[in-house]
Amino acid sequence: MNEMMSRHTSFCIGGPADLYAEPNDKNDLLALLIFLQEQNIPFTMLGNGSNVLVSDNGLRGVVINLENGLNKISYENAKHPPLEDNFVVVESGVMLNRFVDFCIQRELKGVEMLAGIPGTIGGAIRMNAGAHGGEISDCIVDVEVIRDKKFQTVTKEEAQFQYRSSVFHREVIVSARFQLPRGNKEEMSVVRKEMLKKRNATQPLDFPNSGSVFKNPKPLFAAKLIEECGLKGMRIGNAGISEKHANFIVNLGNAKADDVLSLMKLAKKTVKEKYNVDMELEVKLLGFQKNLE
Repeated sequence: MNEMMSRHTSFCIGGPADLYAEPNDKNDLLALLIFLQEQNIPFTMLGNGSNVLVSDNGLRGVVINLENGLNKISYENAKHPPLEDNFVVVESGVMLNRFVDFCIQRELKGVEMLAGIPGTIGGAIRMNAGAHGGEISDCIVDVEVIRDKKFQTVTKEEAQFQYRSSVFHREVIVSARFQLPRGNKEEMSVVRKEMLKKRNATQPLDFPNSGSVFKNPKPLFAAKLIEECGLKGMRIGNAGISEKHANFIVNLGNAKADDVLSLMKLAKKTVKEKYNVDMELEVKLLGFQKNLE
């Protein structure tokens, strides 16, 4: 009870949740969700706590974290590699970096460009996470979800993956099945290393943050627009727009969620006024009474 969300978010920001739960496995999760639905108790799926900003007032109802309970990866060998693809089934609580390393070690190609992206498989699928021209949906066959009080399978086509979005707004993701071709382990390891090196060089990993704040308004880049508005380094309270990457807001020490929200509003408003470009949040706001407008 009253678990502080600042302990469970990459921003290190967020007030208390009424209740915090970690199901043991997918059947435990199903039983919990059925109970909450029958009792009309609201719930929030947290994932790894990246890509979210939780209100200083916390979250009502139950916050559910799947990292410890739904963290299995299973692998089906192709009958005649490398002529046939291989299938990997990943539960939604598995960290994305662990999944990338798992595939590289087994010479399975297609997800190495995702190295360094924080978060769990469930969160990555929900927002169709991607980097450097690749997205997690590229190799997905289908996704297992909880819908109508039972486990159901959603095909890739039914998932309606788009840039940083999918159909999974209300359903709870349980696992996903990936189809991956054989690849060269050394070449994939080099790609992974380069991805991590680039992230370390360009992103403010020395301060707590939630990742990219705004989606890129293609073909433009959010970071470039914010920087050209002269907002790099802008501070409100102990929250600041990163000097290293303008599409990151960092916690410089005990920052408040309202300070971060104010910086988001400032960046959105300034870019709109100068370039007439509407920037859309990539970060999810949790526990706030109003949206960014």
